[in-house]
Amino acid sequence: MVAPIQSDPVGRPLADAPSPATGGDLHAYLAELLADQQKLQTPVTRAATAHALQPSAWRAEKFRELVPLTAPAPGQQYAFEVDLDSCSGCKACVSGCHSLNGLDDEETWRDVGVVYGLSALAASAPSSISHHTSSFQQTVTTACHHCADPACLNGCPVLAYEKDPVTGIVRHLDDQCIGCSYCILKCPYDVPKYNERLGIVRKCDLCQGRLAVGEAPACAQACPTQAIKIVLVSVPGNAEPPSFAQGSGGRGQLGSDSDSASGSKLPAPRSPLQTLAAISGTDSAYTRPTTRYVSKKPLPAALRAADADSPRPQHAHLALVALLVGTQLSLGLLVASFLTGSAGFQPASEPRPSLALAAAALFAAALAASVFHLGQPLRAWRVFLNLRRSWLSREAVVLGAAFPLVATTAILPHLASLPLPTALAEFIGHWSLDIGHFAPLVSIATIALTAAGVFCSAMIYIDTRRRFWRPANTFVRMAGTVLIAALVFIAPPFAALALLLKLGAEIALLLASPLSARLHAGPLRGLFRLRLGLAAAAALPLALQQPWFGFILFALGEAIERALYFRAVDAPKMPGQPGPSLALAPARSALTDTA
Repeated sequence: MVAPIQSDPVGRPLADAPSPATGGDLHAYLAELLADQQKLQTPVTRAATAHALQPSAWRAEKFRELVPLTAPAPGQQYAFEVDLDSCSGCKACVSGCHSLNGLDDEETWRDVGVVYGLSALAASAPSSISHHTSSFQQTVTTACHHCADPACLNGCPVLAYEKDPVTGIVRHLDDQCIGCSYCILKCPYDVPKYNERLGIVRKCDLCQGRLAVGEAPACAQACPTQAIKIVLVSVPGNAEPPSFAQGSGGRGQLGSDSDSASGSKLPAPRSPLQTLAAISGTDSAYTRPTTRYVSKKPLPAALRAADADSPRPQHAHLALVALLVGTQLSLGLLVASFLTGSAGFQPASEPRPSLALAAAALFAAALAASVFHLGQPLRAWRVFLNLRRSWLSREAVVLGAAFPLVATTAILPHLASLPLPTALAEFIGHWSLDIGHFAPLVSIATIALTAAGVFCSAMIYIDTRRRFWRPANTFVRMAGTVLIAALVFIAPPFAALALLLKLGAEIALLLASPLSARLHAGPLRGLFRLRLGLAAAAALPLALQQPWFGFILFALGEAIERALYFRAVDAPKMPGQPGPSLALAPARSALTDTA
């Protein structure tokens, strides 16, 4: 057998590669190839060999080329730079991050996805070019982008995020987190991850402890091709994405547009990160992400994420379903109670006080249920800390202030019949207070404050900028719940008509959200049919002037609809791995047939 090729300690071959045996001895040739394979030097083995030869020098210079040699200057910050030409998709970065940061078994702070595409020539004339020469595939590794204007930080109600003023690193403060997961909804890259065991959210912090001592982050250390490194980027004004701030040694940044040949000015170019995020339907410019993706290859004309046809049903958030439906039904009952008692309307069923009591009971149950959404409920007292920027803080404060008024509105009509303390009874008698004069004012204040709380609830989801949670869809659903709940006890037949109109509006708005429509027609089809069935079942007793029975069925239907509101949302993220696909065309036809 021919002797195997020899290599020096860093893997450079000293002889030509083996050639097929001329004598026809195939077994000898295969044996030679196997022997040669054992001598091949990967980047990992080369690094191990270099460390064995010069351990002291290795420790001094370990991964030094992967991090800046100077601290960020004013107006600069640290950022990831990913060389797409070097990334092989091996997921060593994922494994290194997981191991060196001590993450739980199912917890990951870095992910690897795939994008597919065609060259510009193939996109214009796909039949004239072979599949092999026209196809494009690129692996993309992603972690936290440490945005210049992080959405997670702006939305967190307890200020559990901070952006380091020197390094620009967006840190999560584990001891401040209440586990509300709102940062997960706010982040357009699916970066924060909820930890069930700890009851809090955690995320990448750029391994700031390692950076502080001149060591590269875990993912950069683990990458065998050194595709990940840390660079300094400038943080410009709001109009310019930070990832445009610095060049990359001759490597072009993906997604950069230029003026057309005719000289007409095109819109401002997007950064490579924004281009890759847009493939998955993420308009992320408002967070101003800092990660830089570089490549010598041009961006294909047609680019698509590998998981573009793999919709993912999201968490149902049952505690939030109870909060939203409960507070909105309560507001509707308060409106009905006020109108039937103060505006000349005749109640359709029970006397007015029973509606106020039902509203108070629903409101209390909704607030109690919301606590179960938190991973750390004992820290919930901090929820008011970000009142200036977080709609979640505003909702908590406004609804918390509304509850005493709701309870007062429910109790006032029964105050005269309650066994009051002697001192209080004498006080009322002394000042000749007529409770009836104050009840309408209290009711108006209660309705106004509760309506403000419901508005804050809607804005929580609108502010995430997800397509399915856009203002039209959100306000139609939530305001419709309030309106129909009030009509049930004022004019039940009109409530039945309004319910059918609301159902039609939901379907029309759903068809304008393709991914959510696929989910309704696919994995969530059974839940969608149940929602339609309960709506139809509620309309019948309402048409027959049976408000309480119709109200119960209506409330159940709204709970199912709100669960679909959460489960069918188009959660933005960076490109992921391929998975089971659902066609859009069958989804539309299936929705139409179901409706």
